[in-house]
Amino acid sequence: MTDTMVKPETKDPKRIRLQEAVDKLVTVGAAGAQFRVTSGDETFTVHAGVREFGHDDPVPTDGKFRIACITKVFVSTVLLQLVGEGRIDLDKPIEEYLPGLLPQGREVAVRNLLQHTSGLYNHADAFQRPGDRFERDRYKHFDPEELVKIAADKPLNFTPGSTFEYSNTNYIVLGLLIKAVTGRSYAEEIRTRIIEPLGLRDTVLPGDDPHIPGSHARGYMKIKGRSVDVTEMNPSEACSAGEMISTTRDLDTFLVALVTGKLLKPEQLEQMKTTVPPEWVTLPMSNGYGLGFMPLVTERGLSLWGHGGGIPGYATFIGATLDGRQRLESSITLDIDPDDFSGVFEDAVVDAINAAADCL
Repeated sequence: MTDTMVKPETKDPKRIRLQEAVDKLVTVGAAGAQFRVTSGDETFTVHAGVREFGHDDPVPTDGKFRIACITKVFVSTVLLQLVGEGRIDLDKPIEEYLPGLLPQGREVAVRNLLQHTSGLYNHADAFQRPGDRFERDRYKHFDPEELVKIAADKPLNFTPGSTFEYSNTNYIVLGLLIKAVTGRSYAEEIRTRIIEPLGLRDTVLPGDDPHIPGSHARGYMKIKGRSVDVTEMNPSEACSAGEMISTTRDLDTFLVALVTGKLLKPEQLEQMKTTVPPEWVTLPMSNGYGLGFMPLVTERGLSLWGHGGGIPGYATFIGATLDGRQRLESSITLDIDPDDFSGVFEDAVVDAINAAADCL
């Protein structure tokens, strides 16, 4: 497999379009971006922007970044492995595994949590404006039980299984479920079941460590009109819903292993790909939502499976065809007010993803 950079003199109009789309990101709210694209045996990368404001070094295409909600794909994979081992039943209520955690625990099945059809309140919605609160709490430790209690104290937003609503709290509960069943944390299970077998040397579950180890681009957040470096943060608030750090290369390895059946038995992989009705889901490019994995349709009709994610300073996307031959992974380092993510910036992100997919 070859791995090349897009050169300015390239004559390929699709790659030129991708570079232009990635360049545009840094004009509408990104500090930098890197995209890794694989079609068959060829891989190339494009990038734009800088590693750090005040310096000219470009975004490193081998750099680490916070993968945010793509953590959910790892958590779902571990949980479905446990299903395949007969240790978890997707259709049993969560109360049977975590008694007393949720007042509504007999109404909410494990499957509901995985596919965001639980109706469980999203604990993040209870917090103050992101910028103000981030500066106050960026190094604070949060226990997962503390975060779940915020949601547990609220009524369900809807009858479980009746519609879709994305809630990070679902995956915090699933992290607790993995520990209840195995006796080990979800982080330990991800390391021993996925990271170590696949040799993902640059993939990290940081816990309370606020740093990103090794080479990385820095992420920013506009707070009261100024660009604040938010690279360092305690990610325990995200924990099993979004704490992980990785690289485009490691995510590519993981994605290939997942879609080609190296991590899950056929029955569990089919369960992962079984989606809620597409009309329930309003996420960009989505065509439904499975168990921590979602089908995505590009502007030219290419079907990919993957996930997106966002956390202060970073936005990430992965997608692959089910044969594993065509793949893309991206990291965007942000410099935007979180309230401004939708609209012009989100449209530019979708345009860049579509331009990358057009190269497949």
